[in-house]
Amino acid sequence: MPNFQTIDLPDVSLRAAIEGQGPLVVMVHGFPESWYSWRHQMGPVAQAGFKVCALDVRGYGGSSRPEAIEAYDMEHMVADVAGVIETLSPDAPAVLVGHDWGAPIVWNTALIRPDRVRAVAGLSVPYTGVPKRPFTDLIENVFTSRGKFFYQAWFQNVGPAEAELEADPRASLRKFYYAISGDAPDGTWPNDKPHGATLLEGLVDPDPFPAWLTDSDLDYYAAEFERSGFPGPLNRYRNHQRDFEYLSQFEGRKIEQPSLFIGGERDLVLSMLGRGDLVEIMGAEMTDLRGADILPGCGHWTQQERPEEVNARLLPWLASL
Repeated sequence: MPNFQTIDLPDVSLRAAIEGQGPLVVMVHGFPESWYSWRHQMGPVAQAGFKVCALDVRGYGGSSRPEAIEAYDMEHMVADVAGVIETLSPDAPAVLVGHDWGAPIVWNTALIRPDRVRAVAGLSVPYTGVPKRPFTDLIENVFTSRGKFFYQAWFQNVGPAEAELEADPRASLRKFYYAISGDAPDGTWPNDKPHGATLLEGLVDPDPFPAWLTDSDLDYYAAEFERSGFPGPLNRYRNHQRDFEYLSQFEGRKIEQPSLFIGGERDLVLSMLGRGDLVEIMGAEMTDLRGADILPGCGHWTQQERPEEVNARLLPWLASL
């Protein structure tokens, strides 16, 4: 285990796992994960001469869990990451690396706080610029208006999603992790569920689970969510309108720091909304995009499913900064 440090910010305290010495690299996880999702990257990056800080995002694990939905909007998330950098590296900007929801958090921190961000890498979720409309509008047009299930629509109402996931956190995580991994056969994530279905409805519980996530890994994640619950993680999804209004003020601004994207060929994030040529889109929004790699056969859990391949791209990029 790394060293743990509590970072006290104005409205929350964040637990950080820390390894190494040198320029700061902050790693930001997604849903439903924790600092632990970076366990395969922390040691190699620290050995390469960096101080690595993997956060528990607010609402997760050992970090504060505010009750208000608006406490999980992008403005708060950006402030959290900037506050961590200011605490751990007051005299120099940091490198940011994010996965899943952590990717939009680090992309937007680089956009909004360039004074604190030296370079930025995102895994799974590409950067497509300041949004032109709330993401909930896309959900409505592509899924809900056609009577189709979409997990983020299911997350909008407070209560039902929490109850479903918290009934058996370990089983919930197993099913969700597997369904959008590169190991799951086509059709494991049911695309034909009707609107009103639940997240776990129709998902399988694999036995055995693919080797990239061991029983002890699942035990750790399950224990974290048994402690923290799911309200904070789910509240991140309930801020699309608020995020849109906040981010609109930055329209026309681009990410100018050195940047990197790593995705998975079988990651549903890259196909579910039909975004077209992502490399072209990202290149238009980031003036120093130094790599955009899609890992063959990899699913959504990029740095856990393919740690060696991710490190083989991340470490040279860090060395080039």
